This record gives sequence, C-alpha cells and structure tokens, in this order.
Amino acid sequence: MRHSTTLELDDRHRQQLIPLLSAVIELDVLSPEQLNKLQRRYPQPDGGMYSRSQLIQAYRELAGSYGLPPHDDSVLLRLRRKPVRTSSGVTPVTILTKPFPCPGTCIFCPNDVRMPKSYLSDEPGAQRAEQNGFDPYLQTYTRLLTYYNTGHPTDKIELIILGGTWSFYPESYQIWFIKRAFDALHDFGNGVDQRAAVEAALQVGSQLHPSRNTSNVQLMGVDVGASSYNQTVQALYRDEMHRSYEMAQAIARGEQPRSPVDEYATWDELEAVHQENETAACRCVGLVVETRPDHISEAEVLRVRRLGCTKVQIGFQSLNDDVLRLNKRGHVVAATRRAVRLLRQSGFKIHAHWMPNLYGSSPAADVDDYRRMFDDPDFRPDELKVYPCSLIESAELMQRYEDGSWQPYTHDELLGVLTETFKLTPEYCRLTRVIRDIPSTDIVSGNQLTNFRQIVEDELKRQGMRSPDIRAREIRHQQVRADDLHLDEHHYDGGCSEEIFLQYITADRDIAAFLRLSLPTGAAITPELEGAAMIREVHVYGQSLEIGDSSPGLAQHLGLGRQLIERAAEIAQARGYARLAVISAIGTREYYRKRGFVDGKLYQFRNLDSSR
Repeated sequence: MRHSTTLELDDRHRQQLIPLLSAVIELDVLSPEQLNKLQRRYPQPDGGMYSRSQLIQAYRELAGSYGLPPHDDSVLLRLRRKPVRTSSGVTPVTILTKPFPCPGTCIFCPNDVRMPKSYLSDEPGAQRAEQNGFDPYLQTYTRLLTYYNTGHPTDKIELIILGGTWSFYPESYQIWFIKRAFDALHDFGNGVDQRAAVEAALQVGSQLHPSRNTSNVQLMGVDVGASSYNQTVQALYRDEMHRSYEMAQAIARGEQPRSPVDEYATWDELEAVHQENETAACRCVGLVVETRPDHISEAEVLRVRRLGCTKVQIGFQSLNDDVLRLNKRGHVVAATRRAVRLLRQSGFKIHAHWMPNLYGSSPAADVDDYRRMFDDPDFRPDELKVYPCSLIESAELMQRYEDGSWQPYTHDELLGVLTETFKLTPEYCRLTRVIRDIPSTDIVSGNQLTNFRQIVEDELKRQGMRSPDIRAREIRHQQVRADDLHLDEHHYDGGCSEEIFLQYITADRDIAAFLRLSLPTGAAITPELEGAAMIREVHVYGQSLEIGDSSPGLAQHLGLGRQLIERAAEIAQARGYARLAVISAIGTREYYRKRGFVDGKLYQFRNLDSSR
C-alpha cells in the first residue's frame, strides 16, 4: 500500500535520514528529548527538522536497504505519534452523520445547527466532519491517512458512527453512509484515492459543503426561545433533504445515474462491500452507532445488525424518572430497560452514556444512580461514557441556570462524585471516556478541565486504590508471557441472560484479553439464535499490529483469543447449549471461520457437539 508522500527521498535527504534512523533503531526506548536531539543533529538539507510523519515515511521506504535492517514494527512504535490511540488493539475511526432533525428535546443538549444534534462545531471530531462536508468517504479516508502518516496500523478498524439519533435517519441514508465508509476502507487499502471526485461532486451538489455551510451564515446557534433546532435545521437544509429524497427515488426507479455523494444505496450493494471487506487490507473489526432507548425495538436491533453493527452507544443519561422528566428526555427508565434487554438478546455490546449533574439531581443522588446502574441486572453496560452536564449557551438549561434552579457542581463536588463512581465500576465494564471534549470557550459555567479522568485517578492513587474498570487495567505496551497470565471468570445476571466475563489477567489484575459470553435464559429474539449461547465480544489488548504480523511478548500474538473461544465453547456445551453464536464484525468473519464457525444470516455459529 502506497500513499502520497511528503518527501522525495533523494540523496540529500538519505544522507541525513539514514544515520538518524540508525540511531533510532539502536534505542530500545525513544524519549521526546532523544528524538529532538537526533532531529537537531540531522536537520533537513535546506534547514528545519524532520517531522515524525516524515521520519515514519522514510523508515517505511528505506528499511531493509542502505544498510538499515528489515522493517520492524517496534521501530514504528517508537516513532509513532500518540501511540495510545491504537494501544487497545484496534484503530478507531470516528465519523459524524449530517445535521438532521432529532426526536429529542433534552434541555441540556446544545443547539448548534451546523452539527448533528448534541454536537458542537469546535469539537475536534465535529471539525473534521464539517471540513469534509459530513461525507462518509472523505471522513473515513482522511482519518485513515492521518493514522497512516503518523505510524499507526490501518488494517483493523473500529468504525464509530456518531451524530444525532441514528435510528431517526432515513434507512436509505444509513445504508449509503455505511457503504461509502466501507468504500473508503477498500480504496485506502488498495492505494486508490477518489477524494478529488467526491470533493467535486460535493461542491456542486450539497449545502453541507464547507464553502456553503452555515458557518458562513449569521446563524451560529439557535435561540431556543425563538426557534427549535429541528425547525431551524429543516429550514436551512429543506432543499438538501428534498433533493436527497427525490434523487433516491429517481435512482431506485433507474431514472438517474449516481454521483459519489448521492445518498442512496441498496441492501445488495451494502452486502457486496461487506463481502469484500472480509479479506480486505483495511477491515472493519467493529461497527458502532448511537441511538436513544425509545428508538430500540426488535425490528430495529435486527435491522442494525444487518447493517453490520456490533456495538450500540445508547444514552441512559439517568435512571431516575423524575430527572428524565425535568430534563425533557422524552422517555422513562422502562424504555432503557427494554432497550438494554433487546440489545443484549441480540448480542450487541452495550455502550451507555451517563450524565451526572443533570437538572433535578445532586451529588448524592448521582452516586446512588450510578450504583443502581450496576446493581440492577437490567442495566449493567459493557462500556460507559461519563459525561457530567456542561452548560452550553444554546441549551435550554441556560434558563434554569439564570433563574438559579440549577448550578454546575464545584470542582470538589464533581471530583467526589466521579471518585465514588470509579470505585463502583465493575471489572467487566470499560470507562471509555470521562468528560466530553467540549472546548472551554463553549462552556458558560462549570468544569472546563478535559483531563478530569487523570485527576480522579490521582485521587484514587492517593487513597491507595485504582479504578477496577477495563481501561485502567489494560496492559497496552507491556511485554507479557503466557506464564504471566491466568484465566479469571466473573459471572453476573444480565436480566435476560447469565453473563460470564472471561479475562486473562496478571497477578496485579492487569488485563491482556477478555471474552463476553452470554447464556440466554429466555426466548431468542430471532429463530436464528434458538438454542445458542452467544459470544458478544472477544478483545485482545496491547498495541495494534498489522494482520499476520508477530511481535514477541505482545498479547495480540499469544493465542489468547483462540483460548478464550475454546473455553466459552466448553462452558456453553456444559450448560446444555447446542450451538455457540458470535456477533462477528464484517472484518472478523474470516477469523471465526478458521475457528470452526459457519455463516448464518446475521451471526456465525459453531456446533458444540463437534467442538474442537
């Protein structure tokens, strides 16, 4: 795979880069100070220092020649910018859907009509989306290119689709959006770049193109007293929405050719790119969407599964009906219970959002709410984002702030709440994010520190503790041997199933790999899952490596995933299940086929009477 380069590696550059890279190769650890010293010792011929991305490009092109040893992933790891981005074993690519009406009226939600509901235009991910006209191909491709140029692997991708309520967007848009993201994966992996054609089509046809979006209109948000978000979005993008609908109908009738940005694709076309991705150079090993609890139904979870999704982000926000009502959430806790049950029955990973400091709550009530989330079998999410409520000027919550009925927590109050919630998090849950990445300039009052997770972890350390959650225990870059690990099994009630969290951990309980096994206790949501236990997730931690690569001492190549699957099959068979199902991602189907699984309609299966 070759992409556009930033340097032409002629003799002048090679004379500087070869000794610089030789020095990097000789070091076991490369500190920022050491790299800076080498960059200054071997500057560019015309002045200035080589950037990390230029050093990464040079290493890829020169390794194995000019006296340099063959390519070694550990050298790229030393040169890599922000290695933590892929230290969990996969490379996350987050893309946003376009601005669209939202079924919710939550008072804490910002109303920036340049963005899908709840997002702000100066959040980093939102900025990338806007710069690419919210086009899925452009967003995916440019993010992959950034990863590649900064030394990260791009073969195992977790595709995270955020923005508004996914289930509220038209089905044809959803199919097209995912299909085009897969097109970008395939083009990038094959060294093909069609961004210019997409940009040209977007320039001609879309109001969402950066040259004509609402950042150039004197409407930077919505005055909730004058016009709702939905009314304004519909007014701004009425022509865009109408054009998209008419275009989709015309294409479906065969009356109109398609451009790269026409928001239409068929299920057959999506299934074709799914099949291609099974063995592609850039594989989708996880597909995530976000939605509301009141938009989850049996039909919806199976439709989302058909799209290729393996994880759903879902906004719990609170498990108190009074708090939900005061914040105009639009549903009650019973809807969240039902949604979690349906998602778990379908095998999805459940990634909840929870918000302390909502209108009508208190620090003590928040801690109780969090405790309820893991004490009650009907909830117990697998992953969690903790988003303390931030006061944004365009949100209706401003009215509660101005009349004095709501105040943001003080630093000490927020620290107290989060410290207690960290302690209450079970080992089977991963705290993926604490504090939303909202720029301080958008926050009217309250916490503006985005590193609050570190502040909480420092407080726990002061108390002689650490968070038991998965993220705090990941081995990341540690070298581990099989003898360093032992298998730990934690059983808990999942409301509609017995859940078993199998994890390979060290003596200090650092986690190298885990598997989520679900043993259903009721009727299956679809006949396809009758009589089947379910693997909901297999994950091996440590720095992400290219498919087929091996690096001694890294957990991804100790065979831990295979061992966990065999143990899950053993448990399921002993409990009387005839089959073991897995909610595999498109890009992991080949992996499971090699482990005895065969394809079903929406899942893969292995008969347990012939388990190997």
